[in-house]
Amino acid sequence: MTPLCLTAAAAIIAVIGFGHLGAAIAAAPATVSIDNFAFDAPAVTIAAGTTVTWSNNDDIPHTVRATDGSFHSAAMDSGDHYSFTFTKPGVYSYFCTIHPKMVGKIIVK
Repeated sequence: MTPLCLTAAAAIIAVIGFGHLGAAIAAAPATVSIDNFAFDAPAVTIAAGTTVTWSNNDDIPHTVRATDGSFHSAAMDSGDHYSFTFTKPGVYSYFCTIHPKMVGKIIVK
């Protein structure tokens, strides 16, 4: 291979290859919809560092509270959102304080 070919190959790897690796490492945000007195995903598995956003699509207020107290939203009216970033691995069970039968969990790897 000529030096020019090696330089071109290195440039392609740097742009495509390493850029692709960076995207795989970043944590994508996750969402949980609240509708009809239920969290749409009873369990969500995410990587540490991921932000989860709960969106209230119901016509009445709801909350999100961890059973261990690590996160707690205010009452969310229709259209409101609450976000929390999970930095430590573990299982985080949560419920709605207004409607305690509404439960879910976040599994952080």
